Amino acid sequence: MDAIKAARELGKAIQADPRYKEYVAAKEANDKDEELQRLIGEFNLKRQNLQMEMHKPQEEQNEEKLQKFNKEMQECYNDVMKNVNMANFTIVKNAVDQLLNEINMIIAMCCEGEDPDTCDPHAHGSCSGSCSTCGGCH
Repeated sequence: MDAIKAARELGKAIQADPRYKEYVAAKEANDKDEELQRLIGEFNLKRQNLQMEMHKPQEEQNEEKLQKFNKEMQECYNDVMKNVNMANFTIVKNAVDQLLNEINMIIAMCCEGEDPDTCDPHAHGSCSGSCSTCGGCH
């Protein structure tokens, strides 16, 4: 089996994983939650207002507006994150992210010459899987 075919098989295995299925269901619940979608739209509008004010030349920026927009955006963000569907989505997305991190770590370890059957991504402590921030495994 070549690497591309194996990657496609891995993709199928990921999509069959219960964590992925929970992620898809949570994403669909978010999409169908009208109140959540309204809150997200409101958050995006508040963020856009803040960004527009921040992109003005320094001498034209209104500090009171910046603080007001930032406060409103933060309050709206908090409302979004309090939503039951968003809270569930965050939990299941973290589980899928962890799965993908473990997969990426195994692939990276194999590219470094470790045995695909025995390499353990958990044996590397707090490795994020990103070599750009790595201080070294050994």
